[in-house]
Amino acid sequence: MKLYKLSFALLLGIGTLTSCNDKLELVNPNQQTTGTFGNNTKELEECVIAAYNHIRMEGTYARVGYNIDVCRGDEVWNSSQVWYMPFDDLDEPITDEIGQWSWRDWYYTINVCNYVISRCGEDNNALSDQMKHIKGQVLFIRGLAYYNLAGYYQNPILITDYNSYSTLDGLYAPNSTYDDVFDQVEKDFAEAMTLLPSRDEGGEWAKGRATCGAAAGYYARALMMRHKYSEALTVLKDIIGKKYGTYKLMANYGDNFREGSAYENNDESLFEIQFLDYGTQGTDDEWTPVNTSPNATQGHAIESNFGPGDCGGWADLSASPWLYNLFKAERTTSDKLDPRLYWTIGTYEPDWDGFEYGNVCYTLPMTAADIIVTNNNYGGLPIAKHTNLRTGIYEKVVTGLHCGINLRMMRYSDVLLRAAECENEVSGPTQQAINWINQVRQRAGLADLKLSDFNSKDKLFEQIANVERPKEFGCEFGRGFDLIRWGFFYSADRLQQIKEHGTFLLTTNKSLAKDPVSYSEKATPAPGHEGMKVKSSYDTYIQGHEFLPIYQGTLNDNPNLTGNSANNSTSNADYFQQKGWTVHPVVK
Repeated sequence: MKLYKLSFALLLGIGTLTSCNDKLELVNPNQQTTGTFGNNTKELEECVIAAYNHIRMEGTYARVGYNIDVCRGDEVWNSSQVWYMPFDDLDEPITDEIGQWSWRDWYYTINVCNYVISRCGEDNNALSDQMKHIKGQVLFIRGLAYYNLAGYYQNPILITDYNSYSTLDGLYAPNSTYDDVFDQVEKDFAEAMTLLPSRDEGGEWAKGRATCGAAAGYYARALMMRHKYSEALTVLKDIIGKKYGTYKLMANYGDNFREGSAYENNDESLFEIQFLDYGTQGTDDEWTPVNTSPNATQGHAIESNFGPGDCGGWADLSASPWLYNLFKAERTTSDKLDPRLYWTIGTYEPDWDGFEYGNVCYTLPMTAADIIVTNNNYGGLPIAKHTNLRTGIYEKVVTGLHCGINLRMMRYSDVLLRAAECENEVSGPTQQAINWINQVRQRAGLADLKLSDFNSKDKLFEQIANVERPKEFGCEFGRGFDLIRWGFFYSADRLQQIKEHGTFLLTTNKSLAKDPVSYSEKATPAPGHEGMKVKSSYDTYIQGHEFLPIYQGTLNDNPNLTGNSANNSTSNADYFQQKGWTVHPVVK
């Protein structure tokens, strides 16, 4: 034994003496690096899945990243008067870290996409079909990431070369311009269109993945952000003509807002975010991309923000009285309420007796006397969309990342209404534009519009922007993007209009939740509203804050980065006007 110990000590001594000159380098086969991973299609497919995983995080679409745009629009207001307040009031401070969460999570996503693209090469003709699909998907997701970053932060950092940020000098890049970022967005979507199969060709593969139809739809959206209406119209016509796959409106509007394989990834959906159905999920809420629990819930928390307090929700966001009364202003050809109201706002209506799941708030029966508001302290009309308020699955909200309803980010109805808008911009009111609008109205049972009722481009635009789109997409992601591209913040009459739309009554009197509220009531209350606070989300709007400021901590970390219009509270009206873009005047 002594000899054994002496020999072992001698070996240790020799190792110590020689270790300064000869190093034994071992590679851990269980620890993957960018140098050893991603060299075959199987590993790159794993990266693609990681990119999809990142778009269902807190800052992308699972909660904050989705709801910031919802509440900066004029269809939704903050009924908790706490959470989301600066986003709803459009006065987000540069020191609020929540405003940085979307920046953080979209750049996580971009990093994965850039890595995969670096492994694909530049010659698409040399790629196999599988590699084309891999590259096409990450190009689409990167385009989606920068679409969101530009729409939120105006002039973010544009990084497309994975090798460029192998050092801090490359990582700490300066801002790119709004135009440069959207140039890249258009390029990514356009290239993805050429690489991806259609939903018809993709079969089961295409369910939940980006297809050429999804890329084409978002390409048109990106073009419209900079008023390239003629180019966008060509793409939208091709989608309608089935060049990128077959899409059609679901006969039942509500089928776009239920969970389960019978409804999700349906014929109307160009692209949607995938979440696990309730009852099939794990137990760990995975809020950010750095948490990689194998037991993640893989649901979203948008329902938690929308859900009424009496039903277990966080009671943060409510539908505007303007949107509710817009629905009530027009009945169907059979003298019924627009069925889209049922799936958008969770109010009791006599028309809902015997319709779908009836007058329910989750599984709680609703009556005319027992009114449910979002927040018991401030009131508010509950948002039903993208929640189980109308599906009867459970009686109370399971807060956190648990809602399993997929978020349909682009539907065929959007293609039709965007085509009508582009047609109107290019050629003025035409029968073709009216026909596309009427397809969407017919699904809801509404009477057809007549071309003779629209004698100007401005009048038809008003119908599309403030009647058709709010009723079809009310309380969904995208309204904030629309207000920016339409220039509503840069025109006195349009800004006044969205102030009217965003006006609401703060009251504990539940019976007043449905009341129309006028902006003029801020000075002179309507009968029955005396002594109650009337507020508009846009009262505190600061010039430039249609975008989010770049977080001060991010600016401190990156000396090459500067603030945007929201950091500096500067107007973007000059940029809009210099482009020659039109802000349509309000048509009553």
